[in-house]
Amino acid sequence: MPTPKKGARLGGSPAHQKLILANLATQLIEHRAITTTEAKAKLLQPYFEKLVTKAKRGDMHARRTVAKKITSKEAVYLLFDEIAPAIDSERQGGYTRLIRVGNRKGDNAPLMRVEIVLEKLEKKAVVKAAETTAAKAAEKVEEAPVEEAAEAPVEEAAVEETAEAEKAE
Repeated sequence: MPTPKKGARLGGSPAHQKLILANLATQLIEHRAITTTEAKAKLLQPYFEKLVTKAKRGDMHARRTVAKKITSKEAVYLLFDEIAPAIDSERQGGYTRLIRVGNRKGDNAPLMRVEIVLEKLEKKAVVKAAETTAAKAAEKVEEAPVEEAAEAPVEEAAVEETAEAEKAE
């Protein structure tokens, strides 16, 4: 049995916390974005990320595992058949986005908006530049072996001469 979570729980008991997270995940799947308190949003993020990772696998075992945590059959269908295929296959995490939206009017609790990230993963300009440089270097390496074959014996002789000079000293 895993050790219980330390510190305060959202609803009082561990069972209530699991139900709250399952309900939040269901609402996030149905509406694609929800607004909740900061504490709930920060606990929901890793919970939901694990569900999406399983949904991207798409097999029956993964579907049944997710169905244990989310009891709504409609939400499980939406997650596996609409959301998981829409998420970029290159994205290996970071399926949700947390945005601070201010404080709640009644009790001044900090609120956050949790959204599912469906945009395509774009590489930064630095990474693109590095890839183009690597591609150019690979092209030069492909052309170079023909020229290097003729120069190789000269380089080996120079290395032997330097080794003999070091021994002499």
